[in-house]
Amino acid sequence: MRLPKEPDSPLTINILPTIDVIFAILAFFIVSTLFLSRSEALDVNLPQASTARVEAAAQITVTIEPNGNIALNRQNIQLENLQNSVRQLIKSQNQSLVIINADKQVTHGKVIQVMDRLRQIEGVKLAIAAENPN
Repeated sequence: MRLPKEPDSPLTINILPTIDVIFAILAFFIVSTLFLSRSEALDVNLPQASTARVEAAAQITVTIEPNGNIALNRQNIQLENLQNSVRQLIKSQNQSLVIINADKQVTHGKVIQVMDRLRQIEGVKLAIAAENPN
C-alpha cells in the first residue's frame, strides 16, 4: 500500500554547530597564548605611567619587593653584592640594559639606592618598569 507523497522539505545545512566548534577552538588558542608570555621578574605591583612603552626583552632585571628585598633575575641578593653580580652578567651576556621592577609600595629612597649602585657600573643603561594604564 502506498501512502500519498508527502511534500519534500528543502534540504538545509545547519552551520551553527560548526560555528560553535570554531569559536571554542578560537577561545582555546586565545587563552593558551596568555600563558606563553615569559616573565623575567618577580610579581610586583608596578606603578602606572601613561608614557610607558614596551621595550625589547632584557636578560637583566632587578626587582625590589614591597618589603625591600632585592632580587637579580629572580634570585635574592644583597644590595652590597648587586654591582659585582650585574658586572658579571653584563660580561657574560653582552647586555647593558638593566630593568628595575620596583613595587609601587617601595620607598623612593630604596629605588634611588639601587639605581645609584647600578649607575656606577660602566656602560649600563637603566630602565624602570611601569604599567601602561591603557
